[in-house]
Amino acid sequence: MQETHTKILFKYYSDLLEENVVETMWAEIVDLEKGLFKLDNIPFFGPLIATDDLFYAEYDENEKRLVYRETIESFGNSIIQVVILEKGFDKEIIREKLSAINCLSEGLNETLFAVEVMRDVDYSLVKNILSEYESQDIIDFAEPCLSDKHRADLLKN
Repeated sequence: MQETHTKILFKYYSDLLEENVVETMWAEIVDLEKGLFKLDNIPFFGPLIATDDLFYAEYDENEKRLVYRETIESFGNSIIQVVILEKGFDKEIIREKLSAINCLSEGLNETLFAVEVMRDVDYSLVKNILSEYESQDIIDFAEPCLSDKHRADLLKN
């Protein structure tokens, strides 16, 4: 990934953790001189950015690396955070159901994973799966970066 991608530092407040978070993520280099990048990672803690979004980053002298500054353009993907509440529940069951409808996810640990919902996926399908487990107190989930397209999916039903 080195030649076309670089790691960018993201600093933001996480509603999930209720604290400031520092996270590094891979990004595709769009225009290095202009500081433009495209996110190529699934964020864990909920900055207002999703995969494929175009953003601006600049070199920070204090951090000695590129640091995210702002999202320039959203491409309609969403990021959902899922926390397993039921002790011993295998999160892979839910991840496999989401994968079957083309939603990739990345696990942080045994109880937390982040889900990438691509623009062309009907979000109401995702929400139905998550709501089923939430109603049984198996999980809780948050929608820190829900695109306008996915908000519209929920209004159709």
